[in-house]
Amino acid sequence: MNYFYGMKIKELTLFTTNLEAQQEFYTQVLALPLICTDAEKFTIKVGVSSLTFVKSERANPAHFAFGISSNKIQQALEWIQKRTEILLCDGKAVADFSNWNAEALYFYDIDGNIVEFISRKNKVEVSKQPFSTTDILSICEIGIVSTAIEAIYNELNAMRSIEIYDGSFERFCALGNPEGLFILVNNTKKKWYPTLEEAHPADFYIKGDYNFAFLNGAIVTEKA
Repeated sequence: MNYFYGMKIKELTLFTTNLEAQQEFYTQVLALPLICTDAEKFTIKVGVSSLTFVKSERANPAHFAFGISSNKIQQALEWIQKRTEILLCDGKAVADFSNWNAEALYFYDIDGNIVEFISRKNKVEVSKQPFSTTDILSICEIGIVSTAIEAIYNELNAMRSIEIYDGSFERFCALGNPEGLFILVNNTKKKWYPTLEEAHPADFYIKGDYNFAFLNGAIVTEKA
């Protein structure tokens, strides 16, 4: 079955100041398959998506999500708690996003990126097997920090029509659909959930239904 019926995030590239430790975290702690590696970068398989980390002298923490099987959030919690500490959501281990018909849990990677597992109840990926990396289905969200949310929306919408899934242009706006979301955050009015830490623009490259780079707080289409 094709997991995507909406917006696809096929490839996401982030930057790291701890290349070897990040590779160990994603391939040993999270046990995600390694696609390729060299002295400057590595790429792992995240379901139908791929995630690459490139060595850099600086890197602001990013906020991104992996979609998991719809019936596995509690098993995913037990699985991840054996591997790393989770980040509490208003004092709870799992966040209940009833307006999105979803539940989520969060944890840090080596660079302090906030990584999310999100399970959407309207999905049909129901598995009777114990939770494993095969239940990590895709990269389905990436945060974009900007004080000009409407301008970012206009640039994305000019590439290809994109819907406002939730929020507004004032402080928080989710663009796309449950299969893939750009989470736009105005960091003068909102902090990262669930840690409430300051959100700073994180550089990344993305490929899929939208192909661009987000560098130094701006979209750069010619470098995608």
